[in-house]
Amino acid sequence: MSAPRNTNDSKKQRLSLGGVVVATALPYREDPSAPAGLAVDHDRYAEHCRWLVDNGCHGVGPNGSLGEYSSLTDEERRRVARTAIEAVGDSGTVVVGVHGVGSHQARHWAEVAAEDGADGVLCLPPTMYRANRAEILAHFEAVASVGLPVMVYNNPIDTKVDLTPDLLAEISWIDNVVAVKEFSGDVRRVLEIRERAPGLEVISGADDVVLESLLMGATGWFAGFPNVFPAESARLYDLATAGRLQEARALYEPLVAAFRWDSRTEFVQAIKLGMEQVGRYGGPCRPPRGPLTPQLREQVRADMTRAIAFLGEQAA
Repeated sequence: MSAPRNTNDSKKQRLSLGGVVVATALPYREDPSAPAGLAVDHDRYAEHCRWLVDNGCHGVGPNGSLGEYSSLTDEERRRVARTAIEAVGDSGTVVVGVHGVGSHQARHWAEVAAEDGADGVLCLPPTMYRANRAEILAHFEAVASVGLPVMVYNNPIDTKVDLTPDLLAEISWIDNVVAVKEFSGDVRRVLEIRERAPGLEVISGADDVVLESLLMGATGWFAGFPNVFPAESARLYDLATAGRLQEARALYEPLVAAFRWDSRTEFVQAIKLGMEQVGRYGGPCRPPRGPLTPQLREQVRADMTRAIAFLGEQAA
């Protein structure tokens, strides 16, 4: 089935999902009756969502990879999204992850997000299956048909499906598809996507190339480390989008060693450890994610310690 064409670029602009939207980490509390002995701590999660927005971030993204969506029951997954929506209210944007193995699952989660009041959805191509071009288009058409603004998610590392600029140009014609979270790590793509799909917002998906992406015209950052440094991340975004390159670089470069953990296998554990180092609650992860090895824990702590020390000097 060919993708329906959307010629209304002004409509897409009104449905912006840009700014700093934080892919929220999910806190657990010990509970022997819960899956893997860990129950979602909804009160703590609500407080975290409010804290991020109060510190300058534009919104939150529940049920992403950082939110361990694939380790949640269906009931938990819906309640996590509702918790974020209720906690943020009108103070920020909530972009709910609706990833699914097939289009019927992803569309279901988009329908649920719409019912619960989400502002938009984030959607991977079919997970656990290397879909072809026609299947990818059909997948996003099904999700977009629900009516919420859709940010498609290019993560070829995990899905083995690469939403290349030429494919995104075709996807961008689907009604309600307004943005792409670009996680390939190739900043050359930012300009090519803007050239091929001018109505599509390009959102930086990897923390360790965020400044480069913003300088090339990305309009948002769907981010991991703002869970640790929300105010500083919001300032980095503001500096970059204002073209204040010297100040942006001065802030970015001391943080990049920590930001690189966002692109590593242990990114969830690393970000949760970072949260603990700044006095927030990180806590454990559900399987399949286990604790960091002593060596990795030491490396994360060292990179985070340098970033925290720099920010402390800046504040002083």
